[in-house]
Amino acid sequence: MTAAVGVLLAGGRARRMGGGDKCLRSLGGETLLARAVARAEPQVGTLVLNANGDPSRFAGYGLPVIHDVVEGFAGPLAGVLSGLEWAATERPDVAYVATMPTDAPFFPGDLVGRLADALRRDGAELACAASAGRSHPVFGLWPVRLKDDLRAALVGEGLRKIDVWTARHRLVTVEFAVGAIDPFFNVNTPEDLAEAEIHLKRSAA
Repeated sequence: MTAAVGVLLAGGRARRMGGGDKCLRSLGGETLLARAVARAEPQVGTLVLNANGDPSRFAGYGLPVIHDVVEGFAGPLAGVLSGLEWAATERPDVAYVATMPTDAPFFPGDLVGRLADALRRDGAELACAASAGRSHPVFGLWPVRLKDDLRAALVGEGLRKIDVWTARHRLVTVEFAVGAIDPFFNVNTPEDLAEAEIHLKRSAA
């Protein structure tokens, strides 16, 4: 599954963080985006960033930047669809896209491998992560062949909730253990960012 296209999701408006590019906020001396790139790159064959607006602000990261193919900030599913359609055009040899949001600085280094293993084992179409009994569908493995189905749901039906769409397909959910912090802890607010800083300092001690 290292041939999968990885899509880092950064297309939201970060309203709870006060707006702007949340992924460019600093954590432990690095941006959230830099941390996401470092975790994601070894797990996939190609890595792209899903972000809206002027792509030049991400030039220093050396990633292709793809905007939402559905206008109006349609949520994470728009980022998933953007990745699927980009992969179909730019990497037609790749069958799966793995998505990871950029505001989760501690996501597992074996995320894609474990999702792929579960997908094969269960004969599923889609795979997503979970921890502490709660699913995290934005950490998912998606078949490129379902891009037209997803576009019809997003554009034709106006569907926005990930779990509503995934429920229409054979989905396997993979549980990840929680250690000192939930591996899918996400930074939505300044308080979350401060909590992540505390965790980094404790883990480095």
